[in-house]
Formats: sequence, C-alpha cells, structure tokens
Amino acid sequence: MYLLKREKLLLILNGLVEGQSIRSLERMTGVHRDTIMRWGVRAGEAAQKVHDQHVLNVKANFVQADEMWGYIGKKDSGFDFRGVFSPDYQGEAWTFVAIDAESKLIFSYLVGLRNLDGCETLLADVRRRVAGPFQLTTDGFKAYSDCQGVLGPAVDFGQRVKVYSGHNLIGTHTRVVMGNPHPDKINTSYVERSNLTTRMSIRRMTRKTSAFSKKVAHHEAALSLHFAHYNFCRWHRTLKTTPAMAAGLTDHPWTMEELVGEAFKHMGVA
Repeated sequence: MYLLKREKLLLILNGLVEGQSIRSLERMTGVHRDTIMRWGVRAGEAAQKVHDQHVLNVKANFVQADEMWGYIGKKDSGFDFRGVFSPDYQGEAWTFVAIDAESKLIFSYLVGLRNLDGCETLLADVRRRVAGPFQLTTDGFKAYSDCQGVLGPAVDFGQRVKVYSGHNLIGTHTRVVMGNPHPDKINTSYVERSNLTTRMSIRRMTRKTSAFSKKVAHHEAALSLHFAHYNFCRWHRTLKTTPAMAAGLTDHPWTMEELVGEAFKHMGVA
C-alpha cells in the first residue's frame, strides 16, 4: 500500500485551507488529485468531529447569522430538494453560518437551501451550542423570523434589513423580531466579513470559479475543514489569538496535525 508522507499530507491540507485548488496542489506536490480529494474528505470528517466535541456550551453575548450562495455540480438543477442532500445532489447550495461577534468563533454552520428548513436547522444548532441568553442578528430573510420557537424566550432577536434598487444597495434599517435587542448591536458586519474569509480560503467557494464542488461530500468536507481550521488554528490579527482561545475552548493555537490527527491514526500515513 502506498503511504503518503506526513509532511506532504500536511502541506496539502494547509494548501486547501489557504485557497489553493486541487489541480495546483497536484502540480506542486506530485500527489494525484484523487488522493488529494480523498484526504480532503477524511480531514473534513475529522474536523467535523473536533467541532462537535469541543464547540459546546459557548458563552456569547452577540450572535450574527448569515448565508452564502454556492452550488454543487451546476447552478440550476431539477433535483427535488427536501432539506437533506442526497449523495448525487446537484444545484444551488447555501452555506449557513453563525458567529460570535466578540470572539469571532464560528459555532454553527450547515449546507442546504435558503428556506425555512435551513434557517430552523441553523438556529436550533445555535441554541444547542450557546449557553445562556444572547442577542441574535440576521439579515432580513423572513424565514429566520419564523423560527422563534427553536430559540426560546432567552434570546433577543433583531434583523438588519437591506434595501436595494435593482442590484444597488441604497440603505438599511433594523427590525425587532423578539425580545429587546440593543439597537446598536443589530448588525451582520462580522459574519459578512467571515463570509469573505471563507470565500478567499476555499477555492470552490470563489465566485465564478471552475473549481466548484462536483460532489456533496467534497463540498461539506471542505467547509468543515475550513471552519475548524479557522476556529482552532488560524491566528486572528484583531484578537491576537485564535477564536477558540478567545472563546475559552482551548489554551493554545492548534496545528493542522492536532486538528485532523484522528484521521492520521486510521489511514496510511508514514
């Protein structure tokens, strides 16, 4: 059996979270693209387990949620989407994200369609991972305001509504959905900035790219690897620490090897 050298594998995984494409990594390392993609899925699955084990009971005062458009296979599809991706799904795929505005920790995310099911699943996961009361801000998408039941009474919820004229943003206003949110904290600037980081760090999320995801498993694994790396490994210049350290979930910046170490234990790595 061919054993991939640990140093080369770490080079590949770090390249993936820094926005390099599969083909460019294949040219740089001499590792076949199919091997790179298989390891991308394994690393993503390991990163998801780390996220589920460690990102719990988070203390957060101000939570922001948003969604990013993307697609798998092709932009438009005739697939009947019912809230869960099938292995052969193709079509638009929105990435829902929730972030702590203070620690910049991304504690909830999922891939789905921009509908009530997606919003409800995200906010239910937010409520499960965040301990105690908090203030939530989303954009003006109405489906979010229909999910109050999953949040409970200990949440103050406001929306920042953008007003467009054609494709041009001409203004914003706030809307209170429930509770008593602080008016000055009803904004989505931090989660929108994290969305930019995601698009810059994952080649398949770049706009107008030929490196888009061809399979659901690869798309979800790439996002899981990115978000776990962002939380535990990536040094935040403003915080002068990692988001996980700022949130009190760990006491040191993790290496890529720490993050995906479980995958190394069970796969062929020399």
